[in-house]
Amino acid sequence: MKATGPLSRIRVVLARPSHPGNIGAAARAMKTMGIARLSLVRPKRFPDPEARAMAKGALDVLQSARVCADLDEALAGTTFSVAMSARPRELSHAPLGARAAARELVAAARSDEVAVVFGNETVGLTNREIMRCSCLARIPASEEYASLNLAQAVQVMAYEARLAAIEPGLAPVEGERASHEETEKLYVQLERSLAASGFLHPRDPRKLMDRLRRLFARAKLEKVEINILRGMLAAWDRGRIE
Repeated sequence: MKATGPLSRIRVVLARPSHPGNIGAAARAMKTMGIARLSLVRPKRFPDPEARAMAKGALDVLQSARVCADLDEALAGTTFSVAMSARPRELSHAPLGARAAARELVAAARSDEVAVVFGNETVGLTNREIMRCSCLARIPASEEYASLNLAQAVQVMAYEARLAAIEPGLAPVEGERASHEETEKLYVQLERSLAASGFLHPRDPRKLMDRLRRLFARAKLEKVEINILRGMLAAWDRGRIE
């Protein structure tokens, strides 16, 4: 399958999927909407005959799927990523609706690599995984029963992405956005600097760092802004040492 336009730069990431049938059904859901790139983070069983059976006419998507050791590997090279979760999270990104998130995803995909991330069928995404993404999104399902099958959730987001991709006049993101790796390097350097200054308690860094991740995610940092912030931190660290 040859995806084109912004859809060709969208990767679907399944984190720790436990059922191979869901992997195959997700591949089929993707292909029906013109999305071809599938990444799997530590799948329990893959490759597997059940995945192939459920993929039907989307074996090409399944066969080209990348298996990754962790979420950072799956998000490498992306500048924007959407974490999908139905559950409320403490100290997480403010959730977007699926349609709004898909529009942001496709706007970024007009020039950059992007991803939409789904969690394990039973426990979903961890808070740590969500905070490694650019934003959080929810599918507005019924409050009475909001549990979607993994492949169903992939289908909904793939459909919303396709709608956004064919929408006339959706402008691309301006400026050169920082990559996932560049952003993570900023957080590592920031945590180290804050700990060295005494502002961050090294035995309990999570809440402060999660709040800072949420702050910078809202800012949608460009590459040059990441470089400025890292340069400032380096200068402060040198001044403290001297």
